[in-house]
Amino acid sequence: MPDIFISRQPLINRQNRILANRLNLHLLNGATSRDAVSALQALTNDWPANEKPVFLNCGETPWDRALLDWSAPSNATFELPGAVFANPGAAALIAGLQAAQTPLCLMVDEHAEAAFSSGTAFRFIGLDAKRFTPSQMRTAAAQTQPYGIGVAFNITDQQAFQDCLNAGLNAAAGWFFKQPTGVQAKAINPGQAQIIRIINLVRQNAEIKEIEAALKQDVTLSYKLLRYINSAGFGLSCEIQSFRHAVTILGYDKLNKWLSLLLATASKDPMAQAQMHTALCRARLMEILGQGLVGKNEYDNLFIIGAFSMLEVLLGIAMDKILETMSLPETICDALLGRGGVYGPFLDLAIACEGEDGDDIAAKSGMLGLSSETFNQAQMKALTFAETIQF
Repeated sequence: MPDIFISRQPLINRQNRILANRLNLHLLNGATSRDAVSALQALTNDWPANEKPVFLNCGETPWDRALLDWSAPSNATFELPGAVFANPGAAALIAGLQAAQTPLCLMVDEHAEAAFSSGTAFRFIGLDAKRFTPSQMRTAAAQTQPYGIGVAFNITDQQAFQDCLNAGLNAAAGWFFKQPTGVQAKAINPGQAQIIRIINLVRQNAEIKEIEAALKQDVTLSYKLLRYINSAGFGLSCEIQSFRHAVTILGYDKLNKWLSLLLATASKDPMAQAQMHTALCRARLMEILGQGLVGKNEYDNLFIIGAFSMLEVLLGIAMDKILETMSLPETICDALLGRGGVYGPFLDLAIACEGEDGDDIAAKSGMLGLSSETFNQAQMKALTFAETIQF
């Protein structure tokens, strides 16, 4: 049966911020571009509503006229390989997209000249790192600069990212920022230790006044915590104005979930914003996917696992050393240390959708009894959630 699973990549700009997101549609079991359009239509209600571009890549199956059946959101940006423009039958597709004023990204290949000479307006010019060496990237970036904003795709490491910026490109997509820098911290610093102390106090149901006293030792922590809780993604009907108010409205269990975000903000890594965005996507995705599969009282555990899953990179400390200082249930530790236990498969799936293997995503979804539609919708909701949190 034809199936579509979606993976994603963030586009990072020169300021190390996420400029846009890229969705890769994996067409499995004979799926066609029309199946891809149907999958996109099913995501309409969960589509990120901000203005940040969402690039859409259909893999080896190029977009065709079926795409015109979808009333695409204004921030949807379609990647079109140059080969499309060498096909006379694509004229209706291009005309329809231009008439709808749909943003287009030309993926540069050996047919790029035909695309440029067609008179089509491109917002972005995409260079796939799999097709270009660094020197070729520089040449291609210079040659295509007049036609649109230059971006690179499938960047695998920090040096390649820097090479793209040096070549004059404006942003690059990939997961290069998930790699450890190689500089390992010897121990948790005082700021991180204070956050862990507060988390442990909440998990131990300490007196409110004791937790408040710990928060007051670092005013910034209180500010960040309230900012997270009051972000649109939390969906509260009233503004939380103090820690005591937060306890009254949320309770200790829910508050513990939001305190987990503070630890991620303790990072000084230049890529911390992108890393934390990734952790938030994982956290919310796991929480959504767990609904109906684990007990309601375990949803927050899934969120915390996702939020903590990037701590090694964010803090530069081995996960086992971090967990030694925290009062966490064994089930959470099992998932974080070796993706084991009942929560392990959820983390496996959350990480798989940051890869390029559609079959792997499908297999891991199948192990949890999840359909592609359920998984794709959950992933879009998670992406939307991460976009609403004020870093």
